[in-house]
Amino acid sequence: MARRTLPVTAAAFATMAALLLSACGGGGDSSSDDIKGADTGAGSPSASASVSASPAADRPDVSLPKDLELVFDFEKPSNADNAAALADAENYIRALNHGITEQNPSDPAYQYYSAGDAARYANTQIKDYVKGGWTLTGTDRYFRAETSAAGDSKSVKLVRVAFCEDQSRVYGKEVQSGKVLKTEGSSNDFLKFDLLMAFPKGSQVWRAQQITVKEKATECAG
Repeated sequence: MARRTLPVTAAAFATMAALLLSACGGGGDSSSDDIKGADTGAGSPSASASVSASPAADRPDVSLPKDLELVFDFEKPSNADNAAALADAENYIRALNHGITEQNPSDPAYQYYSAGDAARYANTQIKDYVKGGWTLTGTDRYFRAETSAAGDSKSVKLVRVAFCEDQSRVYGKEVQSGKVLKTEGSSNDFLKFDLLMAFPKGSQVWRAQQITVKEKATECAG
């Protein structure tokens, strides 16, 4: 069950990053049509602090059923901002899967770790699974992560996070019957994610703002 692709080009990605920088640099809030609950948070003294600096109690539950394992085969970046952005990109993926397994399109977890298009993407994904009567089971592997600075201002830091996904060992499962919907391996098993992560001044978390998901990502299969 491959995730839905959003048709966002690299040029559009860069444009959206610039627009977000401009908006945050002017002291404005997130887009007015962001999903409710995806606010910027408050209380962190340092924009470059690691993810562990935020109180654990402030973060939502992203635990998953025992039959679903997410593997993040990433090397930790040496840059503190990039490392923290990658860690919360992982949390965004966990939160998306948490919403699917909880069958809750309004799950607070993904709303905490995302805003804008990334929150809408998670909401749509969860709704699709709920509508189909499916959840997930198996082992979902994410690998080959890349991070790079995407700009910053006095109000916000931006980091681009990209990584591959191998869905060959994760399957849909019917919620009512528990039947596992196994499929044959194919090029559809590999996806490529591009996330724009934002850390506004005073935030406790890097939030996914924009997302591009490329299906049949042959560059991830090699």
